[in-house]
Amino acid sequence: MKNIDYIIVGDGYAALFFAHQLIKNNKSFAIFSEGRKSASQVSAGIINPVVLKKFTTFWMAQEQINFLKDTLKEIEVYSGGSYLIDAPIHRIFHDENEQKLWLKKSETEELSSFLNKNFQSLDKVLNPFNTGKVNQSARLDVNGFFTDLFTYYEKKSQLVKEKFDYSKLNTSESIYKNINYKNIVFCEGMGVKENPFFADIPVIPNKGHHIKVQLSEPVPENITIKKKHFLFPTHNGLYFYGGTYDREQLHHYVDDSAVEQLVNGLSNFYPSDFEIKEVNFGFRPTVKDRRPIVGRHPQNKNLYVFNGLGARGILNGCFFSKSLYDFIEENIPLPIEVDLDRFK
Repeated sequence: MKNIDYIIVGDGYAALFFAHQLIKNNKSFAIFSEGRKSASQVSAGIINPVVLKKFTTFWMAQEQINFLKDTLKEIEVYSGGSYLIDAPIHRIFHDENEQKLWLKKSETEELSSFLNKNFQSLDKVLNPFNTGKVNQSARLDVNGFFTDLFTYYEKKSQLVKEKFDYSKLNTSESIYKNINYKNIVFCEGMGVKENPFFADIPVIPNKGHHIKVQLSEPVPENITIKKKHFLFPTHNGLYFYGGTYDREQLHHYVDDSAVEQLVNGLSNFYPSDFEIKEVNFGFRPTVKDRRPIVGRHPQNKNLYVFNGLGARGILNGCFFSKSLYDFIEENIPLPIEVDLDRFK
C-alpha cells in the first residue's frame, strides 16, 4: 500500500496550481490525468485584469495578478521553463465614445493602473479609432506550461495516466485502489458532473471555440489584439483567434455557427486573406455569481472540490489554490465569496 498526502483528480489549471502548493509545502501527491485535453489546455492563456466589453475590473484583480507572477517564478525554479509572455492586450475601439469611456474609467482608482491613457495605432489591422493598451495584461505559454509540468510530475512518479474510478474509492478507510491517502481534491471541470460526491455543485458548461489561422500578412507579434475576440501568434507560425461563449450548443463536436462567428469577427478588423488550419473547443465550468467553487464535502471530511474557474482559469486557479491549501492544512476559513457552503 502506498501512503500519500493528496490525490488530485483533474489536469487543468486548478489541479496544477494546487499541485504547486503541495510541492511548495513538501506534501506527497498523485495527480490523475485521463490524457484528454481539458478546457484549460486548449485555452488562450490570456491574463487580463479588465472586462473589455464594459471597461471594468473584477474582484481582487490586482491581488490575483501579483500572486500569479510570484507563483510562476516559483514554478519555473523546478520546471525549468518560463511561461509569462509579455504581450499586452490592445483593445480596438469601435468608435470615439469608447475612447472617451476608456479615458473616463482610467481616472478611477480601481482602473488607473490597468487602462493606459496613450492610444496607439496598429499596422496590418483596421483600427480607425486606435487601440487602448491594458497595462499588466499578458499571456501564459499554455502548451509549455502543461507540457513541462506533466513531464516534471512523470519524472517524480506523481502522474497517474488513467481515469479516476469512483467505484474503487473507500472513503471510510481513505483508500483508493493501492493508495492510502489523507485528502482528495477534485479539480475536474465539467467532469465533476460524473462525480458522485460533488455532481450537484452549480457549475454551468460554457462552450468555447477557437481557430488557428495562417495570415497572409503578419500582424505585430509582441501584443495581443482584441476586438470581439483575441488574436495572437502561436509557436508554429499560426495565429490563435477566439474564443466564443455558448451555453446552448453543448454537443461534443465543432459547431459551424461558432466557426462562422470567428471568421466574421476576424474579417471585421483583419482585411487580408487568412486560412483556417485548426478548430478547437472546450467546456469552461462557469458559475452564476462568477466566483470559483472551493470547499469540503459535507459528510466525507477529507474530500474537497476546486472548480468553477470560468474564463479566468489562470488567475482564479492560481490565487485560490492557496486558499484551499490553507483551509485544509491550517484550518483558515475560505473566503465566503468562493466557499462551497454559500450555496446551502
